[in-house]
Amino acid sequence: MYRPRVIPVLLLQNNGLVKSVKFKNNTYIGDPLNAVRIYNDLKVDEIVLLDIDATRENRTISIDLVREIGEEANMPFSVGGGIKDIETIQKITSAGAERVILNSFAIENPSFVKQAAENFGSSTICVCIDYKKKWGKEKVYINASKKNTGKDVISTALEMQNAGAGEVIIQSIDRDGSMTGYDLEMIKKASEALTIPVVALGGAGTKEDIENVYKFGYANGLAAGSFFVFKGTHRGVLIQYPEIKNYNFS
Repeated sequence: MYRPRVIPVLLLQNNGLVKSVKFKNNTYIGDPLNAVRIYNDLKVDEIVLLDIDATRENRTISIDLVREIGEEANMPFSVGGGIKDIETIQKITSAGAERVILNSFAIENPSFVKQAAENFGSSTICVCIDYKKKWGKEKVYINASKKNTGKDVISTALEMQNAGAGEVIIQSIDRDGSMTGYDLEMIKKASEALTIPVVALGGAGTKEDIENVYKFGYANGLAAGSFFVFKGTHRGVLIQYPEIKNYNFS
């Protein structure tokens, strides 16, 4: 039986692992390589690593770090952060990443998505679409939620699909780090509108949240940050990954 991918998302800042709340108030979690080793033991489906300062600092995610992760990881992994040229994608994939995650530059320049897909294939190209509600309407934000593009979430997702992206991540900024559940309505809209895989991100706090976004949101990938690195009401740091057999995806 088909089941969705369950994906821990690791946020990088100064090559350390952090976790944010609504893209702010970052809490240091530890060393990303140590987290990868733990996730190896836990046999995760795949992992996502995002350098959250790369775009703002006008650089890309560290290729050396990507290479170290590639040497350590037993699972497929995707990376993102400041990617805006073909050469960088080549370096990242050569360092071991299965997929790159594009964001700010791609959303402002859909032709780059097309160029990247033509060079590396759609399966290598994922676009992360960050959004939050403004004046009662969900709008796409870039540059770590600093810039409102004014674009609609679904039309942006369709634009990325039409440009050649093989997958999109739909991430709620308002729910980031909240552990209050996914935006099921938005994930369902995206999944129904697109023909490429949709990954849900933002809000998972329980195993039931992850089950629900599959049952009611139809996402192909169920991604989370806080749920996989915090434990209990006091949010103690504990890297975890409930066994897939314990999820109810029927």
